[in-house]
Amino acid sequence: MNISEFAKIAGVSKSAVSRYFNDGYLSDDKRALIEKAIEETGYSPGISAHSASKRVTKLVGVIIPKLSSESISRVVDGISEVLTAEGFDLLLVNTSNDVNKEIASLELFRNKHVDGVILLASIFTETHLSVLSKMKVPVVIAGQQLKGFNCVCHSDENAAYALTKLMLDKGRSKPAVIGVTHDDLAAGKARWDGFYRAVAEAGLSVPRRFTEVALFNMDSGYEKAANIFSGNVKPDCIFCATDNIAMGVLLYCREAGIKVPEDVMIASVGDNRSGRVAYTTLTTAHLHYKTEGINAARMLLRELKSSDMVTKTLQLDFEIIERGSTGGCETV
Repeated sequence: MNISEFAKIAGVSKSAVSRYFNDGYLSDDKRALIEKAIEETGYSPGISAHSASKRVTKLVGVIIPKLSSESISRVVDGISEVLTAEGFDLLLVNTSNDVNKEIASLELFRNKHVDGVILLASIFTETHLSVLSKMKVPVVIAGQQLKGFNCVCHSDENAAYALTKLMLDKGRSKPAVIGVTHDDLAAGKARWDGFYRAVAEAGLSVPRRFTEVALFNMDSGYEKAANIFSGNVKPDCIFCATDNIAMGVLLYCREAGIKVPEDVMIASVGDNRSGRVAYTTLTTAHLHYKTEGINAARMLLRELKSSDMVTKTLQLDFEIIERGSTGGCETV
């Protein structure tokens, strides 16, 4: 959608749209019309090929939630592989899962300090949406879906469904889940939905005390496992939203004398290296994180070359890798 088409939908002039996205003066009525149209269409102004030809920074901003994540490092590897081959350097910003730092980073990049931005966000607040709508450089979203932007994401719900179903198909009937915040639509809500879909299809229910919300780390997984196993009735399988959480569950089970997979099966998402060498190797869904980065970088390059590119969402597939924690082969 170009600016003329958007202006027609909003019911304002092209110059009014231009002033809005360049922080110029605009009446409250016109501003309200434009913001309503943005909400309905997801419109974000493209950067013209003519403008692109004048860029000299050869920098791309990459905003990540943390440095210590193996999955994020794989995404960044993919981004770097593509962009460095095209003569770009990466300006990497680590927000340490701080939403305010994420917003500040977008504000920093908003006025063309870089040629484009690749954003690895876990949640999108109203402030995110406000800042993103005013970006003056192309933005690609990696790991999540956001209307009006080019996005590369994963089939999180189906991965969670497949892992849960795998354990239930092996005869387990008391499933538990350790997920993450629903505000994270990918690792959070989508994976919760996949777990519950498999449980519902099996005709089972999940007691409230068999559900826990963890942080994205092993210590939190350990703590939540202790909660789940504290009652008289124990689960016989646990789906974990991430491998790091599952590693904490494995550690708790080992210390508590709970046998994996005999007493409880465990499965999770990510295929981190640690799960391949654990005392009981971890069944997991391999998500193609490096491929995510490669495709995000390619999308950004295409957007830099064309202001009229139709935005799209690319959803990557996954692979279930069965290992010892669900009774599969222990071979790494």
